[in-house]
Amino acid sequence: MTRRPLLSALLSAWLLLPVAYPVLAEESADQVAYFRAAQMDNDRTVREVLARGLNPNVREPERGETGLVVAMRYDANKVLAELLKHPQVNLEEASANGTTALMMASFKQNKVAVQALIGKGAQVNRKGWTPLHFAATAGDLEIMAILLERYAYIDAASPTGFTPLMLAAREGKEEAVQLLLREGADATIKDFAFHIDAAEFARRADKPWIAKAIESHQAATAVMNGK
Repeated sequence: MTRRPLLSALLSAWLLLPVAYPVLAEESADQVAYFRAAQMDNDRTVREVLARGLNPNVREPERGETGLVVAMRYDANKVLAELLKHPQVNLEEASANGTTALMMASFKQNKVAVQALIGKGAQVNRKGWTPLHFAATAGDLEIMAILLERYAYIDAASPTGFTPLMLAAREGKEEAVQLLLREGADATIKDFAFHIDAAEFARRADKPWIAKAIESHQAATAVMNGK
């Protein structure tokens, strides 16, 4: 029986479903226009409402996301460029489920946005979910490499102990798995919830070839280390 891919679960849990967040008493016309513009990549409207004094870090009521996170959800790179000019924009302001703009851009495989956000100082490493988790889930090798070049912690643990390697393995992203292993990911780590390692994540997801690749790498590493 094919199990539900973790990617779908991650999307539902972290990116797609509305989450509980204190709703604004009443959205102003500018707020409504702001979030609509962030979805439509309408940088002109964003520029206009910000010029009228709208806080760029205001949150929309459905998911508690800032305009920056919404823009990354919809690959709105022109809006991103406009927001990055604003002196008050907070790159680390996360949505109610903890997703930052860099995480969203990494998951959406938006390389241009990832580079722009990092160039402005967005954090590559943070407690819990990290951009590398999201890039590994998506299997985007270029973005993973960008993050690792900037010292992303390769074995970062999510709140439930999932590492980027576990997620890449569970999603069947073989090239992402190989990249992480080459860069030194620890395949022996077990998560906090199921107490299984990356190879077992792959096996339980009906991806035995991924489990075999991980175990072959572990065996070859052991031989190299004289164990």
